[in-house]
Amino acid sequence: MFRTSIILKNAREDKDLSIAEVSKKLKISPRYLEAIESEDRSAFPSEPYCSLIIKDYATFLGLNGDDIISLFRRDFAVKQNNRPVAASKFSLTPHTFFIIGLCLTLIIFVGYVVTEYLKYNQSPPLKVNWPEDSSLSLSSKIEITGSTDAEATVRINNDLIIVDQYGNFKKTIALSSPDQKVVVESLSHSGKTTSLEKIYHPK
Repeated sequence: MFRTSIILKNAREDKDLSIAEVSKKLKISPRYLEAIESEDRSAFPSEPYCSLIIKDYATFLGLNGDDIISLFRRDFAVKQNNRPVAASKFSLTPHTFFIIGLCLTLIIFVGYVVTEYLKYNQSPPLKVNWPEDSSLSLSSKIEITGSTDAEATVRINNDLIIVDQYGNFKKTIALSSPDQKVVVESLSHSGKTTSLEKIYHPK
């Protein structure tokens, strides 16, 4: 397959013309003509001047300028496509997956340790469902229910209360005074306490 540079050079030599003579006739710098024939692309003029020079050069030599321009663009495209593709700065390799997996495992582990530490050192949650006291009287019985951490210890008025696996508890209390205080305490393993209280006024 003939290249643009070979066709132009052969046509010029067939007409027994020198680069200097063509340069003088077309008023084109000999540097550009030499660069085109030698395919020294670093010395090519910028587009669209390069294509215009090649077309004028081909027409002057009796060639079809449009065909030569098409060949030149083909040659230029092939040259571009043959350039080595720069290696990607980042690629997914087994080593990369290992590093990513290790980092994710470390993050999850650290998050778990921090969560457990905070959970261990904070006061336990405590929710109490207080019965209404509007219709209560002395000797009435009320049922105190609520929820807390399943591993916490619950006391109601200092009496130890059983906590089920879900953290729920309940206790029935008999009202014995006009101003009966009910205190609910939840104690965590770390010694942190959450306390709620309510005073009942039975009639």
